[in-house]
Parts: sequence; structure tokens; C-alpha cells
Amino acid sequence: MTGLAGARSHEDSAEHRRSGAGAGGRPDGPTADWTTRRWLTAGACAALAVLAVLAATGVWVFARSTAISDRLVDGSTPALVASVRLESALVNQETGARGYGLTGEPGFLEPYRSGLQQQKDATAQLRTLLADDPAGVADLDEVLARAETWQSRFGRPVATAPAGAPVALATERADEGRQDFNAIRVSAAHLEKDLEAARDRAHTELHHIRSQRNWIFSLIAAVILALTVLVFAGLRRGVTLPLGRLSDDVRHVAGGNFGHPITASGPADLRRLAVDIEGMRSRLADELAFSDSAREQLDLQAGELRRSNAELEQFAYVASHDLQEPLRKVASFCQLLQRRYADQLDDRAVQYIAFAVDGANRMQTLIHDLLAFSRVGRLHTDNETVDLEELFSRTTDALSIAIEESGARVTHDPLPTVSGDATQLGMLLQNLVSNALKFRSAERTPAVELSARCEDGLWHFAVTDNGIGIGAEYAERVFVIFQRLHTRDAYPGNGIGLALCKKIVEFHGGTIAIDPGHAPGARITFTLPGLPLPQAEPAVDTERVSP
Repeated sequence: MTGLAGARSHEDSAEHRRSGAGAGGRPDGPTADWTTRRWLTAGACAALAVLAVLAATGVWVFARSTAISDRLVDGSTPALVASVRLESALVNQETGARGYGLTGEPGFLEPYRSGLQQQKDATAQLRTLLADDPAGVADLDEVLARAETWQSRFGRPVATAPAGAPVALATERADEGRQDFNAIRVSAAHLEKDLEAARDRAHTELHHIRSQRNWIFSLIAAVILALTVLVFAGLRRGVTLPLGRLSDDVRHVAGGNFGHPITASGPADLRRLAVDIEGMRSRLADELAFSDSAREQLDLQAGELRRSNAELEQFAYVASHDLQEPLRKVASFCQLLQRRYADQLDDRAVQYIAFAVDGANRMQTLIHDLLAFSRVGRLHTDNETVDLEELFSRTTDALSIAIEESGARVTHDPLPTVSGDATQLGMLLQNLVSNALKFRSAERTPAVELSARCEDGLWHFAVTDNGIGIGAEYAERVFVIFQRLHTRDAYPGNGIGLALCKKIVEFHGGTIAIDPGHAPGARITFTLPGLPLPQAEPAVDTERVSP
């Protein structure tokens, strides 16, 4: 039923994911499979393309503005200045020639000669500046042609006349020279007007291109602002909002609402992530449902176990009181029967009575051992700090008679402090040492040693003796309850000692085993969790020998 419910839940979740995708969780169209990286790449490429176009336009505006500025600074304005200088040079020539012609004084020729040089320089500069302006070159040629006419008819003849007296030619051609020079002025004024017009056009173009530049840079700023807004809006719609919805859904699930579906939205990779998380949520919900079912079963089993333990406690009480009482009566009345009718019983009857008494006593011992075995892990479960040094000393004191009768030598290493139940650990040490004393060899003086070492956070102990030993084939059998390797006539006991030791060690989280490689005698190793010794101490030799 649980698996069917989990499968149905998983199908419902998958159907919800499909329906959610169709209802808006998954966008339709050619960009439906675009991932976040692809969206970002496309957006960045589009923004770069727009910015590249605007940058190219800005570069063109800058280049155009620079060209107009260069033309204005290096062309139109210097040409206008040169034309003014050219007109000034011609005026100087006319003034000098006219003054010399009226007075004959050589000093008036100085402006004339300097005007010729200035005309030459200005003409050369104008030809260079007007090289790309055919209209300007034509105006310049017209000015120079009229200047040459004035020079040939008035300027040079007057300037070459002898000094010291007025030049008659100057008076004769005064009106003609004045008309020729007026024609020069008109041509020069026309040249200057054309150059001023070219300069004004350059100023107008420069102003226009500056306006275009301002508009283009304003457009670039507006586009950058728009791109910024679009980037934030795109990131918010394509990344932030889907991630926010996904985070909200995940928080609902993490808060314990495992039935809350995960909605897929946004770019393809975020939708895939949401689908994966939804699949994980569905799987976890199924596992949780199965875990709840298993927990319910465990609770039922725990209840049954508590009931069984209660019945076991009741059985232990009955065994310790009600079962032992009839056995005591059997043994007591058999002994009374033997004493009262001893003279009437033959040897066989006495033997039968002895068998009955021994059987009752062994049954009482067996019941006592069974009770001790059943109490491990149920009673005496106090977890406390146990000083094994002191506990071993009390154990050897309790076994002092057996130690003295056997003449055994009992030694031990410095023993640590461990965490556990002192009563059970005392039973463990007592059973191991008593077994070593019981199964001693008649050929050697008994020697029992308890060693201890700490390794990997565990204390490793070993009880070693030089007795009759345990065969390797019995290494597992000796830890099974009621398993005996010898008859009761040879060695008394019920075969429960090592089984009890195994249960105590495993209850404390350790392991116990027989070392098959040790000879002569037996070595039983076991582990216990505990605290390491704060400082290494010399070995302590506790020895009990018979007088």
C-alpha cells in the first residue's frame, strides 16, 4: 500500500509539473529552450551591437567635427588673413608708388618694395591654402591679374623713374592708375568676401556637427540607461523572480510541507533545476511516507517488545521464587528421608537419593545462571565511570580462596578507567579469571595475566593463562550458552560463563574472541570503549599464592 501510494504521489507530482509548465511555467516559442547563459549572451551581444553602432556614429561625428575645425583653423581663417595681408601689400605698393611719383623722394619706395615682398608671401600662402578651392584660386588669379595690370601701367614705370624730381608719368596716368587700383580693390574685396563666406559656412557646419554630437551622445546615454533598465528588468524577470519562487517553494518544503509542489519557471536551466528539485521532493515525500509506515511498524514492534520484556520479568520473578521453592523442598525431603530411614535403605537407595539431591541443586544453580544471563542489558544498566584497577582488585579478593588453593600467580597491567556498568564488568572479570583458575593444567603452576593497551580509541584487553587451553575448532562454540567441552565430573559448571561474558562485552559496545595462536593455555581478548590513561605507569604485579 505504501509503495502504491508513493507511486501515485510521484505520478501526481509529475502531472503537476507538466500542467504547470503548460500553464506558464514553461514559455512557448523559439526561445523556450534558452538557458540563462544563452539569454545573457544574446542580451550582451545585442547591447554590444547597439553600442558599437552608436560608438561608430560618435567616431564619425568626432572625425567630422575635427575635419571642420581643422579646415576652419588651418584653412578658411588663415586664407582670409592672407587675403587681407595681400590687399594691405597692394595698398602699400600704391601708396609708395604714388608718393614717389609726386615727390621723387626715394624714401617713398620703401613701402612699395616691402609691399612687393608681402604680396609674394601672401600669394604663396593663399595658393597653398586654396589648393582645394577652385573658386578661391580663380578670385586670387583675378586679383593678381589686375595687380599686374596696375604694375605694368603705373607701378613699375613710376618706381623705376629717376629720383630727385616728381615723375611726370605719375601725373599723366594718375586717373588711369587710380581706376586700375580700384579694380584691384574690388577683386580683393570679392576674394575676401568669398573667403569670409567659406569661413562662415565652416562655422555653421561646425555648429551643426556639434549639435549632432550632442544629440548622439545624449542618445548614447539614453541607450545605456535603457540597456541598464532592460538588464535589470531581464535579470529580475528571467533570474531573480524564478529563483525567488523556487526559493519560496523550497522553504515551504524545508519547513515540513513536503506536499508543496515546486513550480518550474524562467529559463530552461532554471526550469530543469526546478524539475530536478521537484523530483527530489517527490522522492523524499515517498521515502517519508515509507519511513512513517516503517516507524509505525517499529512502534508496534516496540510495544510488543515491551510486553515481551514484561512477561520475561514476570517469568524471571517466577523462576527466582516459585520454581526454586519446589526444588528446595525436593532436596530437603530427600535428605530427611535419607536421615530418617538410613538404617532401612540399601546402598542403591542411598545412591538414588543422592542423585535426586544433586539434580535439584544443579537445577537451582542452572536457574540462577539463567537469571543472571537474562539480566544483562535489562538490569544494572547504569552508565558510569568504572575504575578497572579497583574493580580487578575486588575481583581477586572475591576469588582469593580459589587463588590460594591453586597456588596461582595473578598479574595485570595498569588498568584504565572506562564507561560502563560496574556490576556487569565485575561479572566479566570474575568469570574470566575463575575460568582461567578452573581449567588449569596439573603440570604447571597456574599463571593468569590481564593485559591492557589503548589503540584507535578502544581499550584492548587480554586474559592469558597457562592452563589446558581451548582448541581452535571450539573458538566460536565456547561462547554459546550451555555449550560444554568437558564433563561435569571433570570440571563443574553449566557452560554459561563465556556466553555471559560475550553478552556483557557486546552490551558495552565491544567484541570478545579466543586467540587461537596462543599456547600453552588460552588467551581471551576483548575490547571496551574508555578513556586513555593520562600518563604511562609501571606495571603492577598483583600476586596471590598459596602459603
